[in-house]
Amino acid sequence: MVWYLCKSYSVQIKGPNIVAEYLCPCCPSYRAVTKIECSKLFYFFATAHRCLYALRSAGKDCHLPLCAARWASSTVPRITTHYTIHPRDKDNRWEGISMERFAEEADVVVVGAGPAGLAAAIRLKQLASEHGKEVRVCLVEKASQIGAHTLSGACLEPRALNELFPDWKERGAPLHTSVTEDKFGILTKNSRIPVPILPGLPMTNHGNYIVRLGHFVSWLGEQAEALGVEVYPGYAAAEVLFHEDGSVKGIATNDVGIQKDGAPKATFERGLELHAKITVFAEGCHGHLAKQLYNKYNLRQNCQPQTYGIGLKELWLIDEKKWKAGRVEHTVGWPLDRHTYGGSFLYHLDEGEPLVALGFVVGLDYQNPYLNPFKEFQRWKHHPTVQPTLEGGKRIAYGARALNEGGFQSIPKLTFPGGLLIGCSPGFMNVPKIKGTHTAMKSGMLASEAIFNQLTNENLQSKTLGLDVPEYEDNLKKSWVWKELYAVRNIRPSCHGPLGVYGGMIYTGIFYWILRGMEPWTLKHPGTDAKRLKPAKDCTPIEYPKPDGKISFDLLSSVALSGTNHEHDQPAHLTLKDDSVPVNHNLALYDGPEQRFCPAGVYEYVPVETGDGLRLQINAQNCVHCKTCDIKDPSQNINWVVPEGGGGPAYNGM
Repeated sequence: MVWYLCKSYSVQIKGPNIVAEYLCPCCPSYRAVTKIECSKLFYFFATAHRCLYALRSAGKDCHLPLCAARWASSTVPRITTHYTIHPRDKDNRWEGISMERFAEEADVVVVGAGPAGLAAAIRLKQLASEHGKEVRVCLVEKASQIGAHTLSGACLEPRALNELFPDWKERGAPLHTSVTEDKFGILTKNSRIPVPILPGLPMTNHGNYIVRLGHFVSWLGEQAEALGVEVYPGYAAAEVLFHEDGSVKGIATNDVGIQKDGAPKATFERGLELHAKITVFAEGCHGHLAKQLYNKYNLRQNCQPQTYGIGLKELWLIDEKKWKAGRVEHTVGWPLDRHTYGGSFLYHLDEGEPLVALGFVVGLDYQNPYLNPFKEFQRWKHHPTVQPTLEGGKRIAYGARALNEGGFQSIPKLTFPGGLLIGCSPGFMNVPKIKGTHTAMKSGMLASEAIFNQLTNENLQSKTLGLDVPEYEDNLKKSWVWKELYAVRNIRPSCHGPLGVYGGMIYTGIFYWILRGMEPWTLKHPGTDAKRLKPAKDCTPIEYPKPDGKISFDLLSSVALSGTNHEHDQPAHLTLKDDSVPVNHNLALYDGPEQRFCPAGVYEYVPVETGDGLRLQINAQNCVHCKTCDIKDPSQNINWVVPEGGGGPAYNGM
């Protein structure tokens, strides 16, 4: 039964209790309660009478501002306060606040200063210089410094870099460690089965470099600025702007100065609008703006769903006697079962000290909701063939990031009026190679070449205000990027057979090594990662060993090494479309998988204050911007949006 107290408020009667979350602003002397006894019903009727009397005497309606709370029809506490879920035009606290934004005009705006975005910006300015043209290129990046949010293994194939800067060695590019040794193996619980790496297989790393990708990206940023690219770190692109004809107009950076409850602070400042003839989206894996563009322009109509993995990484200083600069090691198998895609890497870097980069990747199409990627990583480090390398060493950094695994089948339409997608945003990673930097950079370079031709074409007659550049996609399909991704298209989906990962290895050894990807069929992915989880009742809980504090570690001490920080007093950027779904659906059916798949401890189920159940707590300050929650949430109720610019991890060369 629901009793309506006034136009905006109601009390729901559930059994012996009346549930009330908040108080009507008409009665400021009272405070909200979450639960009272039915014997106090008269008290609330008296309150309602006062509300109604106040309304009649004032001659106006009782409106609910979001700063005040309201009577609620459920016990679900409010979790999400972000304006993307609770619009400001319905919030009285925002009345009288100026929402005007300053606008800048550019020829090209690039969103994201990763390898793809920087390569695109650099190539545009190179072309402008070669042809004596003026092209204004603005690049926005949500990290406080270029490279601070960048994380990858990383073993870099220099093919695209050679094309962008043939003299990169003279320019001082931080590629210090050439690969000298390749090792691959299958792990059982107590042993390792070596697997030969035959010439021509994707895992061959001859001619590649082990790098700290954040340092490489920082160097690319310096090259871009030297060429005249306007680089704006600390400015997160929060919104896509559109012309009236439906084409992309540009982007708006995020507003700052908003309280955690969604109210404006005295320091509130509106974001900046950047308008451009064309906007290049290079957000990286699972970009939040790209998600909107997929829907608006139906870009995924003719491709398969994207699939993903979560990559976790640590940097260690180890005993110099155990260090061999240039060694590259990969494994599959333990601690994962054969039906869970994933594996490890361990790279020995030559950075002037005995440094190793090690990590673990788990495909996000895993089915057991009890699986915890972070704990799988920590357990892997105790393998008898891994632990000796780390003993006596010191862990100095930690981080995590989602990566695209869909490959060729999952590439969407790349262009639309006013914009295009490059890099890991649409997903150009070569999965069996575990490399995507070279393909991402090349996609950005090809995009810039097509854009420049449009910008300088005096006879161009555009059908929309925002330029459409279909030549980019045409040229990409003629490039080595398309050929490379097509050749390995069946390796990842071949792991979904009865033999799992081992079936994929057999497929690679037979069909790829012999036919080089020329088989006349293309395998399909089984669907989105979010739909792959089985209910908890159908799965066996996984018991993980406690960390020893020497080789394996707890989650919070790990997050502390990532340098992650966000302004505490701001709305959580991990938004929920419906605050009731985590408990009623995710916890009830899947035992709350978000508390396990998040590699930063953002999501916790904690007891409610009354002691009769659990509620979801979001520790948004911990977020390392990996996007795993947005991808793997089985209810697809989580929507990752940008926090205030500059927030997030502060990786040093991850």
